Formats: sequence, C-alpha cells, structure tokens
Amino acid sequence: MSAGIKIFSGRATRDLATRIAMEYGVELGNVTVTEFSDGEFQASFEETVRGQDVFLIQSTMPPTDNLFELMLMIDAAKRASARSVVAVIPYFGYARQDRKDKPRVAIGSKMVAQMIETAGANRIMTMDLHADQIQGFFEIPVDHLYASTIFLPYIKELDNGNLIMAAPDAGGAKRANSYSKKLDLGLAMCHKQRKVANEVAEMTVIGDVSGKDVILIDDMVDTAGTLTKAADLFIEKGATSVRALCTHAVLSGPAYERIEKSKLTELVVTDSIPPKRKSEKIKVLSVASLYAAVIRSLIKHESISTHF
Repeated sequence: MSAGIKIFSGRATRDLATRIAMEYGVELGNVTVTEFSDGEFQASFEETVRGQDVFLIQSTMPPTDNLFELMLMIDAAKRASARSVVAVIPYFGYARQDRKDKPRVAIGSKMVAQMIETAGANRIMTMDLHADQIQGFFEIPVDHLYASTIFLPYIKELDNGNLIMAAPDAGGAKRANSYSKKLDLGLAMCHKQRKVANEVAEMTVIGDVSGKDVILIDDMVDTAGTLTKAADLFIEKGATSVRALCTHAVLSGPAYERIEKSKLTELVVTDSIPPKRKSEKIKVLSVASLYAAVIRSLIKHESISTHF
C-alpha cells in the first residue's frame, strides 16, 4: 500500500471497493469479520492503520448489519490510531426517513448520521442522497457526489435529437430538470398518488412525450412500481421508447419481475449496491473511477467541486 492511505471494505460492497482501490492504484486492505454462532460479529483490521488516512467503503442498504458493520470498522480504525477515518457510503440507507411526514415517527437518517459520527468518522463520502438536506444532519464534512458524472456521457451517446428527460414523480422533478438544462432537452414528469408506501394508486403524465425517446431519471429504484408504471404510461401517451437511469438499484420485492414485464427498454444503474441477479434489461455502470478520483483529490487537498 502507498504510504499515508489505506482502503478497506465491508462485506456489502466488496467488489466495488476492490475496483475503487485498483483505480486509485493500491490493493484493498485486509479486514476480517468474525461471526459468532448467535449472529453477533466483530470487525478486525489485519494490518496496521496507525497514522494512516483510512477509507472504509460500505453501502448501508438492508439488512442493518451492513450499517453496524461499518460503524464497527470506524470504531476499530479510530482505536487503532488511524490519522483520519473517512466513511465512503455509496448508498446511504434510511435516507427516505429525512423528516416527520406523519406524527410519532423517527427521523431515521438523522439518527444514522449521529451514530456514524459517534462511532468516530471524520468525514463522509456518499452519492445521490434521497434528500440533499441530509448533509446538514452531519456535523462533519460531507462530500455529496452525483451519478450525473457517469450518466451524462451515457445519455449523450444515446442522443439522436429526439430525447426528452422525465421524472417518475414530483419528487424527482428537480433532478430531471437539472439534466434537461444541462443537455438542453425538454422535460416531462408523472404525477402520482400513493395510499400506502411502495404502492402507487394513480398516475398521470404532465408534458408531451409523443414520438419522443424518454429518459427517466431518479435517485433509486426500490420495488420499481413507480418506475414501471411511468414507463408504461409514457408508451401509452405515444413515446417511442423509455429508458430509466437510477443511481441506486435497491430492487426489492417484485422489482425484477416488474422490470421484465414493463415497457422499459433499459434500466441503467450504478454499482453502489451490488446487483442481486442479472437481467437483460438492466445495465450497470461503475462509479469506481469517480470515487477513486475524489479520494485522490481529497488526499492531495485539491478541489472536488467538478464532481458535484
């Protein structure tokens, strides 16, 4: 390993961490996780981190073991006298719980932020938070990266002069509008109503998509209910094709089946969450080079604003 920096990974995103380390030019550090018969586990660094800048790569999607494993690694690095500990969290779990949307509920993302800080992280590096204001839940620096660095070149390759950007719901309108301005494209969106979480009751299209190749933009795809309904609706309204670009492939429950049966031409995601299985409709773009570049800039004390 190069002097001064060591990169380690939890078990949740080992493949991505290996690619990040390789892009940076070092080997992934040796950390082991010992499991006890009752399910308890312990993280242990098998090499010195004393005086090093330690980068711990772990997405915190369910199960919560992924989050707790990250906190154990942070605590272990701090107690082993690391100079600094940077938690690299490609997918920040519990980000949907960013406010009290009804009485007597927790603000989960605030609580997670406090736990990570208490564990001893000096800095957070993450991507496409579900709500930008989550950065303010931390009292330590947060490098909030955007998958647009990866997605924009991909969209430009698809541009045939007939593209239109779209949001699957009102919550994603700001993100889709940013893409449309950057690429000088039109904008459409879906308006949805939910009766219960993860279930769309009604959806309508705002904007003209007739004869257009639609590019849907969102930060995550979970059960794919909203996304596939939006794709099918755009086709009904006369769209020629519909592609979706979503940063985080949560893909839980019936997501894969819905995607296969939908009118989606393609779903493009990043490897912030390891894919659970393969699908001909799903294309994975790696964010390894982006994270390696930002880590390099951070170590050299260079600006990383171009990645925002």
